[in-house]
Amino acid sequence: MNNFVISNVKMFKTSGEVETANIHVSGDKISKISRGEVTGANVIDGKNKFATPGLVNAHTHASMTLLRSYSDDKALMDWLQKDIWPIEDKMTRKDIYWGAALAAVEMIKGGTTAFADMYGPCMEEVAKVVDESGMRGSLSQGIIGFADGEKKLASNIELYKNWHGAADGRITVMFGPHAIYTCPPDFLKKVAAEAQKLGAEIHMHMNETKTEIEDSVKNYGKRPFEVVAETGLLDLGMLAAHCVWLSDAEIDIIKAKKVRVAHNPGSNMKLASGIAPVTKLLSKGVTVALGTDGASSNNNLDMLEEIRLSTLLAKVETLDPLAVPAAQALQMATESGAQALGLKNVGRLEEDCKADIVLWDTGGVEWQPNYNPTSLLVYSANSSAVDTVIVDGKILMQGRQLKTLDEEKIIAEFTACANRLTSK
Repeated sequence: MNNFVISNVKMFKTSGEVETANIHVSGDKISKISRGEVTGANVIDGKNKFATPGLVNAHTHASMTLLRSYSDDKALMDWLQKDIWPIEDKMTRKDIYWGAALAAVEMIKGGTTAFADMYGPCMEEVAKVVDESGMRGSLSQGIIGFADGEKKLASNIELYKNWHGAADGRITVMFGPHAIYTCPPDFLKKVAAEAQKLGAEIHMHMNETKTEIEDSVKNYGKRPFEVVAETGLLDLGMLAAHCVWLSDAEIDIIKAKKVRVAHNPGSNMKLASGIAPVTKLLSKGVTVALGTDGASSNNNLDMLEEIRLSTLLAKVETLDPLAVPAAQALQMATESGAQALGLKNVGRLEEDCKADIVLWDTGGVEWQPNYNPTSLLVYSANSSAVDTVIVDGKILMQGRQLKTLDEEKIIAEFTACANRLTSK
């Protein structure tokens, strides 16, 4: 059983405040928060460290690391249809595994402890990586309703039956209908019916581009959320990625149906998709989390970068320097991220919560002077400051050294897969 104490560490609280305390870990939970001196063999010195909950990447495509910088500076649909989808059709089970393994290395080293992944086929290979790495993963088969839609739906059903709740509960499974432009309403009703039988929730791209809205109105006479609301999907619990182009009526639907939004500022900026109305969603009480999207549209899995972009983009969009303060942006990437993935007792440094903890090294020059560690983390630091990563009370990285994954082997295997895929 894991049993240790992180001593004398500045820690980020849900309220946004920072206090110095000792974090006691027993098994997979934070058993106690104490003050004063602690001694013993199992003590991690928290001096010059800043403790936050583990970061949650609420929307990504992990194995897309294989396509990082393969195709850039293109419009979304050209990028997908001409470059990405054709090469994805060539991916093997081995590619999916090693692509996800490299993503796990990148995410752990950047302080990410949980992620929501939609990809396919062979999502069970991603599940294996989650199990081996010690991370948390909310996984879904990306389902396109046109070609082999029934087969992909069946694959998602099998993924749920075989992996939901696996790895001591660190793996959960959602259903992943890709988007309204790849899944017609009648097919979405089939997805909803199958998901409802299992009690599964939904992870779906929604309202990402202006063209998506225009096509939905042209084809169905309604905007995407209005169409999807009629399929039953929103009644099951939805994690909706992007949500850039929203009408007030759609925001009302999101609020009423308790849809959780995964905001992807880096990807939305790179693909020129637009700026999600984050401040409006937050003002309505909607859960807004942060995601990187895939490494071929970002092009990294650095959640600290997304935290910074989320606050800066909100300020630019509203012309309000008070929009999304640093503490709120960090909360979006931790507590709200856990809520977006449906994780219980995750995302907070509190007693009886899961011990998912990141220790940031505050000794670097960019942390000086240390007036406000939260602001320094959000506006000044970079992800190389991650020193220690803990999930479920298990140390996955300490002193920048990975404990569960062989980085050198993963890079070698990954490179061989990438070279084979992209060779002309």
